[in-house]
Amino acid sequence: MTLGTPSSQAYGEPWYWDNRYAHESAPFDWYQKYPALASLIHLYVPHRHERILVVGCGNSVFSEDMVNDGYEDVVNVDISSVVIEAMQTKYSNCQQLKYIKLDVRDMSPFQAGSFAAVIDKGTLDSILCGNNSRQNATQMLGEVWSFNLALYHAAKFGAEGSSEQPTRALTDPILLDESGSSVEDVLGKNPDVHYIYVCTKALPIILPAIPLSSLTC
Repeated sequence: MTLGTPSSQAYGEPWYWDNRYAHESAPFDWYQKYPALASLIHLYVPHRHERILVVGCGNSVFSEDMVNDGYEDVVNVDISSVVIEAMQTKYSNCQQLKYIKLDVRDMSPFQAGSFAAVIDKGTLDSILCGNNSRQNATQMLGEVWSFNLALYHAAKFGAEGSSEQPTRALTDPILLDESGSSVEDVLGKNPDVHYIYVCTKALPIILPAIPLSSLTC
């Protein structure tokens, strides 16, 4: 997606996404695509009949790939009415996929415990780029935390084209201490990877890094 070069602050604003999706309708996946993360999804959401929420879905095919992999109930939300209307039309004949316009800072349309897992592959990053970022991010996390499990795909950017491989299996977790320093103790300081954070009611963990060499965007 190449709509100009806006200030990163624009990523936190709904108008930016409406404008972007109005001009660029081709499917786009931020960070990693579903095949790269499938083993992780299988580990934490093993029952394909459970209801999954994907926040900030955009026009990604991530959820479609989940359905093709056997998941039966994937609810997708996004703040952009433009992209939600487009996705509702695109998947009107797919009963496993639902698309709803929603601001993740207010999840009141859903009851607590409505979903077995919540997946975010970039929304928190976008919110942190906008105005009142800390307040808005705290609001989002508080809303999402009312559900059972959250998988956050958080990016740590660096030089592209790195050939370095992960030192641990994707599904082999690293438990976080309060400072988060356990991550660097195990993986070292590496700017050329993505980190996947898995938050559960019991204990937050971080999974091994995926090299940016496998980045598809």
